Amino acid sequence: MAEANRLTIADARDRLRARDISAVELTETCLNAIGDAGALGAFVHQTPEIALEQAKAADARLAGGDAPAMCGIPLGVKDLFCTRGVPSQAASRILEGFRPDYESTVTRNLWDAGAVMLGKLNMDEFAMGSSNETSCYGPAVNPWRRAGDETGLTPGGSSGGSAAAVAADLCLGATGTDTGGSIRQPAAFTGITGIKPTYGRCSRWGIVAFASSLDQAGALTKSVRDAAIMLEAMCGHDPKDSTSADLPVPCFEAALDGDIRGRKIGIPRQYRMDGMPEEIERLWATGAEMMRDAGAKVVDISLPHTGYALPAYYVIAPAEASANLARYDGVRYGHRAALAEGEGIGDLYEKTRAEGFGPEVRRRVMIGAYVLSAGFYDAYYNRARKVRALIARDFEAAFADGVEAILTPTTPSAAFGLGEMQNADPVRMYLNDVFTVTVNLAGLPAVSVPAGLDGAGLPLGLQLIGRPWNEGALLNAAHVLEKATGFVSKPARWW
Repeated sequence: MAEANRLTIADARDRLRARDISAVELTETCLNAIGDAGALGAFVHQTPEIALEQAKAADARLAGGDAPAMCGIPLGVKDLFCTRGVPSQAASRILEGFRPDYESTVTRNLWDAGAVMLGKLNMDEFAMGSSNETSCYGPAVNPWRRAGDETGLTPGGSSGGSAAAVAADLCLGATGTDTGGSIRQPAAFTGITGIKPTYGRCSRWGIVAFASSLDQAGALTKSVRDAAIMLEAMCGHDPKDSTSADLPVPCFEAALDGDIRGRKIGIPRQYRMDGMPEEIERLWATGAEMMRDAGAKVVDISLPHTGYALPAYYVIAPAEASANLARYDGVRYGHRAALAEGEGIGDLYEKTRAEGFGPEVRRRVMIGAYVLSAGFYDAYYNRARKVRALIARDFEAAFADGVEAILTPTTPSAAFGLGEMQNADPVRMYLNDVFTVTVNLAGLPAVSVPAGLDGAGLPLGLQLIGRPWNEGALLNAAHVLEKATGFVSKPARWW
């Protein structure tokens, strides 16, 4: 089937079970699509031998009637996930040549469910970025382009390679991680669905750490139903991760009944930022009206500490990053700098880290070290932790008042051009996370759904934020929004 790579996970599952197509045929179609899409820079390590071996095993399971929903589904894996025997660099020179002899829990869960690994996907270095331009592999490129303009656009970050690969039909789904919006922002920029579950729903074991109290794995897919199917396979309690929740994982797909009548959907007034583009404001209002038409009760809510979220995040995340990245020292694994005669261990650390880390990672490590230093710990880090607690309390109050989900824009703009913000004030880039970081600070689940196109023909997304551990209800609300918007646009092929 020549166009099998364009299938959704749900459609492919049904066709595989009906034996209309084999997992090997589906995998080969995706591998061919990847081979023709080098211009996108999405896949950075291809694993065709592993993929075909897994596909053959999936076909055997399908033939025997032992076929979980993800059996035979070809996926891409963000380079942040450790995969046994396969390069796992976190898009950083400092991990060049690192091939772990273990598998992350999330990818192990997917392979146990019969999924197929096509290869590793591009990303911002150590997941630090909003445009996939900090990668040691070079940027991933958005398959979408502005109408009448050939300028290369960012697919967002840090899961930019994952988003580009799914949007361009190189794979049927992809893993991502979200520390401050790194699944949801790329999903919005590329016209696909991206879900970040509740903190602790997916194990972090075997995922290269950025900010341990914020990082969470999730899925980028072509539809909300696909997100429900894939996320369920990824989740589960893991004793190897002390933050993993020992809770049963429900069938998220079964929750997609399309009924939100009487459910309360909150519209936070503090998300109406000064200077918000009119088309974002209009899309948000249209989304609220669609939820109202579906029978939901749309209400204004207050999240009063929203304005402090971005500065709090950019204190906490770099602080945790500086601690997590201290282990990359040139001694145990990864890049090691060459020393001149007479240089010692201190020179090894300094030169290795200077050569191995890119500018954005160095910037955040230095910020983190600064806010954790003796003279500034209370003034910055401790104060940011207190703000984080207040932000979480804002959401708790809204949910206690009966709100089931909160509707916001995902991003303050559509995808921007590669290089457009690279030399600007870094704060301009950080503002891309203005609608998403609150969710990570509070540990909540959230999903981005494509909801329309801007004036240049680029996709825009709407975000729904849910109650903790209630991904099923969140996905159902997203399913309703997805059906109401009727978004079916695809990028015109240029690569």
